[in-house]
Amino acid sequence: MESKAKEMIERGSIRGHWVMLQNCHLLVKWLKTMEAIIENLQKPDKAFRLWLTTEPTEDFPLGILQKSLKVVTEPPDGLGANIRQQYTRLTPEQLEESERPEFKSLIYVLAFFHASIQERKKYGKIGWNIKYDFNDSDFKISFRLIALYMNKAIDDGDEELPWETLRYLIGEAMYGGRVTDDNDRRVMTTYLEEYCGNFIFDTNQKFFFSRAGSDYVVPALETHEAYLEYIETIPIFTNPNVFGLHTNAEIIYYTNYAKSLWFNTLSMQTSEGGEGGGVNREEYVTQVACDI
Repeated sequence: MESKAKEMIERGSIRGHWVMLQNCHLLVKWLKTMEAIIENLQKPDKAFRLWLTTEPTEDFPLGILQKSLKVVTEPPDGLGANIRQQYTRLTPEQLEESERPEFKSLIYVLAFFHASIQERKKYGKIGWNIKYDFNDSDFKISFRLIALYMNKAIDDGDEELPWETLRYLIGEAMYGGRVTDDNDRRVMTTYLEEYCGNFIFDTNQKFFFSRAGSDYVVPALETHEAYLEYIETIPIFTNPNVFGLHTNAEIIYYTNYAKSLWFNTLSMQTSEGGEGGGVNREEYVTQVACDI
């Protein structure tokens, strides 16, 4: 696709098109050529835009990065913030896709599960042996799956929900499709066994995701707005015990966080004056900070 990409960039710069090249990290050897193509563009049209998507890679040409506006997508920090993100992307109409009374509760369980496996990533190797890229597409397809099975249960007149099928499809096929380590897969299935079952709706014994630091329950609510209001009451700081981890796991998280903060601060430390009238690093960083 190298020649096709070159043609699109050059034609787009002349005609003022928007060009998007996806997954640039898969063809690192061509990026230097692309940098030269961009350097050689003569008076591109003002409407021309070049979009590049990539996973983080050290081989990405510095020249392109310095000229670019960079946007990074990552899950928000915190259990409540993560659940809130999933609900803000749902519409009130989507929460009404099934008339089964269990449907809304199961969507909350799915959001809690999604947030939990995302939060485990910040604990490094204690969380997951391999860092997996769980994302919104996993949540969306699992949402559609739950809606499908809820409506199927209504059509077939089934009182019992197919818990085993849901656990398998979500834990092994949807989210589990990304998991390559056997122990990580075991963690994933354990979460679903703890979260998915008739015991969620047991009126004699109330279900708790966890009682570490706060009572994490499945709220029995009716509207999208009510769920958003409830999510705001989730504590900002989450005890690692909520995710089934030892309290000491937090020490590793804060240690790594502090190291990352200091390393990035040191990498921006002042250098000597700019050569040939250029701006030195400290002035550049100050300028960017002021712009922000």
